Amino acid sequence: MVALLLSVIGQQGVDALAFLLAFVLTALLTSLFRGRLPQDHGRAYAVNGALSKGKARGAGLIFVLCIVLVSLAFMPFHLETVIYMVLLIASMLSGYLDDASDIAWNEYKKGLIDFVIAAVAGITYLNFNGCGVQLLGWYFVLPYPVYLLLIIILIWASINVVNCTDGVDGLSASLAVVSMGTFALLYVDHLGSYVTATVVFIGSLLAYLWSNAKPSTVLMGDAGSRAMGFFLALLALKSGHPFAFVLAALVFILDGSLGIIKISLKRFLHISVLKNTLTPLHDHARKRLGWSDEQVVLRWVIAQCVVSAVLVAAASPFA
Repeated sequence: MVALLLSVIGQQGVDALAFLLAFVLTALLTSLFRGRLPQDHGRAYAVNGALSKGKARGAGLIFVLCIVLVSLAFMPFHLETVIYMVLLIASMLSGYLDDASDIAWNEYKKGLIDFVIAAVAGITYLNFNGCGVQLLGWYFVLPYPVYLLLIIILIWASINVVNCTDGVDGLSASLAVVSMGTFALLYVDHLGSYVTATVVFIGSLLAYLWSNAKPSTVLMGDAGSRAMGFFLALLALKSGHPFAFVLAALVFILDGSLGIIKISLKRFLHISVLKNTLTPLHDHARKRLGWSDEQVVLRWVIAQCVVSAVLVAAASPFA
């Protein structure tokens, strides 16, 4: 079926069709099943966290399943792709079960799950792609154990910084659209059929954003944010330029990582840092700088667009 479509409308037409299908399917299923999603309990520790109380939470369950179904339908069948889609569902389910639980999962439980997912993804990637890495115009081969460790760190960090950034209506999904689009634009030749998966992911996120725009009626929960983090890291790997993640997802990194660093230093080394800085940074911007939610979303997205433009300008000759 896909081969027939390719012969008639070409790859761009197939990608556009996959985008539209993902958008429509996600919008339709979100409308039909939002009432069956768990309800948010509100978050007393977050700025304006109580406003989310009672809203449908865990919509990542819906859009991730739509993404997987549409991607597998429009991408060539390959065992590597199937494994990644299974891991994408696993990262989503680990978040959804937490969303649906009356008692939040502790960090150690979620961290162990993230580690297993990252390790399986890393072994899969190295098995099918080897240990070669590109950094601008340089190409080098890393030792297998070193690259596997770096991949695990990349995926674990990506899952968690994206998860920490999901605290304002429309923020994390909007940033993900920009970051994913950056990889698809810059490394289209390297990504191959994963461009189709990226387009599908963006289509589903835009459908989700229709309901998540302030004032939101649906929240993606950890189900969505953890899956987005996994997929962003996967794009960095499949692009062949994993270090590009630093710029393509810079706002995610800055917004989400400071809280992780602050808590980790306090808990394990008893060192207090950033005492006057609220984390994640979007809470600092709202509480200390007086920005509205809309200003945070738009300014964070603008910042990522600017950084992505710098990346595209610097890396284009070597892509």
